[in-house]
Amino acid sequence: MKIKNILRLSIIFMLALSPACNDFLNVTPDNIATIDYAFRMRSTAERFLFTCYSYMPSHASLNENPALLAGDELWLVASNTNNAWQIARGNQRIVNPYVNSWQGSLGSKDLYQGLRECNVFLENVHLVPDIIEYERERWIGEVKFLKAYYHYYLIRMYGPIVLIKENLPVGAPAEQVRIPRSPVDECFDYVVQLLEEAEAALPDKIDFEVSELGRITKAIALSLKAKVLVTAASPLFNGNSDYTGFTNKDGTSLFNTTFDVEKWQKAADACKEAIEFCESLGHRLYEYNPEFVQYNLSDTTLIQMSIRNAFNEKWNPEVIWANTNSMSAGIQANATPRGLDPALTANTGAQGNIAPPLKIAELFYSDNGVPIDEDITWDYNNRFRLKIPGYDHRFNLKQGYTTVQLHFDRENRYYASLGFDGGIWYGQGRYNDENSDILFVSSKAGQPAAAINMNSYSTTGFFPKKYTHFQSVIGSGNTFTRENYPWPVLKLNELYLLYAEALNEADGPSEEVYFYLNKIRRRAGLQDVEAAWSTYSINPDKYKSQTGLREIIQRERTIELIFEGKRFWDLRRWKLATTELNKPITGWDLDQSSAEGYYRERLIFNQTFRLKDYLWPLNENTLLANPALVQNPGW
Repeated sequence: MKIKNILRLSIIFMLALSPACNDFLNVTPDNIATIDYAFRMRSTAERFLFTCYSYMPSHASLNENPALLAGDELWLVASNTNNAWQIARGNQRIVNPYVNSWQGSLGSKDLYQGLRECNVFLENVHLVPDIIEYERERWIGEVKFLKAYYHYYLIRMYGPIVLIKENLPVGAPAEQVRIPRSPVDECFDYVVQLLEEAEAALPDKIDFEVSELGRITKAIALSLKAKVLVTAASPLFNGNSDYTGFTNKDGTSLFNTTFDVEKWQKAADACKEAIEFCESLGHRLYEYNPEFVQYNLSDTTLIQMSIRNAFNEKWNPEVIWANTNSMSAGIQANATPRGLDPALTANTGAQGNIAPPLKIAELFYSDNGVPIDEDITWDYNNRFRLKIPGYDHRFNLKQGYTTVQLHFDRENRYYASLGFDGGIWYGQGRYNDENSDILFVSSKAGQPAAAINMNSYSTTGFFPKKYTHFQSVIGSGNTFTRENYPWPVLKLNELYLLYAEALNEADGPSEEVYFYLNKIRRRAGLQDVEAAWSTYSINPDKYKSQTGLREIIQRERTIELIFEGKRFWDLRRWKLATTELNKPITGWDLDQSSAEGYYRERLIFNQTFRLKDYLWPLNENTLLANPALVQNPGW
């Protein structure tokens, strides 16, 4: 990390690329651009503010967001060279690491450059003369939030990091520039401090939605603080003995290996504060209830549309923070099978090449609201047997089409989140759910969604339907008209689940934990936790113990937030990645045209995850440039 380039004059060069900025830029005789001109008027300072926003990671990017392809939720065909996916395949390295946010290479933005530019803004925004004080304070709050988020993003990846509290002077001596990593608790404390400083200056909500949606509010800051504190309280960072002896070169311990339950209580308090504030602004769990519907929809379709649209209906009341610099158009194309409409099999606008593995499909509950291997009424051992759907299954499965038992009698989130052979896709131009010609996925060899070329098919036979807005329509040729939406970074349902988790870890099972879990489950059309486990589970008392309820909460969170970029980080903070990411990636036998041949579990990849993989490696060049840094354990 070259901290000597403190002012990061590249930002001025970037601004100079805009014609509107040329009138304030000045180059001194020695060809060094000065920063002063960026803050001589409100309009140019506002551009600098938006440049601070520009370092926000692209959450909808398969190449930039490791939480999408670097774990086990989605898989690609073998010939794909996606940077994040190389991590999932065990190819991470210390020479030019994949998705390197420390330096900004191979599919990632340089967050340290972003932090330094945030500091430039904070150091100079007081110079702007033509701005009202309220707006100046708001901008300061926004940039402090961005500093907090960029630090937090790095902490999740690297653990203890170098904190960039302020920029050093250009002539700083070498020993002042070579900054070591700070202990991880100190890192989290600094992020929380920034968020608390930002809160008071931020607006409660966006009033001018046309021009300002996507900018930071108090609701976003409170919600992120809750998530940061839950992360800090989680096993990876709270009492993790695996990092005993992990120190800086001066002997400073970088991890506190003593568990502190008070961290969970602090997290619970922050979650409660964020929930109450967001609800006071009108945030609520989304339910699909359009003002006009041409057809009378079944309760099944309405529930599934509530689940799908909670993620991809832009600016719905459940969304607390959506990243307007990260839109969904690209990922929708990757998620939607080009053969979704059997009449348009040659369409090339939809790729359908990101594939959930079979183990992800098995995570969803039965329609009784418990895991399929726990449900006393669900035949788990025969889940791969063939079965033909009848009339009663018409809203989920194609009537008369031979498919597999695994797809029968599952919860609504299964059908709302996954596309699969014989499965119904409501929408995409057809909105009568009683119409037998509603779109369905067929992916057997020789069928519409079969492999058309080496990069445009699902290698497992499953598709992440959740990404596809129901009003996006496949046309003829290569047309795929997308209903675009900004990626939801934080939603109210996640806050509910974080609160339930923190309460259980702090004090064990309680009525309040059940209350927030059940709010989520009822929206999905499921019975309450207590009734579902008591009636249908082989372990009817599971929800009554802290350990059992922890497992339930983690499963509920995985299902509810599937494909939203949460499981990747959750498995790490829960220290479950060494279990879950060492399971094989499997799917159906796609080369087979018969149902008997197709529905055989096929090994695709033996995934491996080592203890060192919990944290990213620092680039070797970074260590050489700053001798005060130490490498993460195992690398």
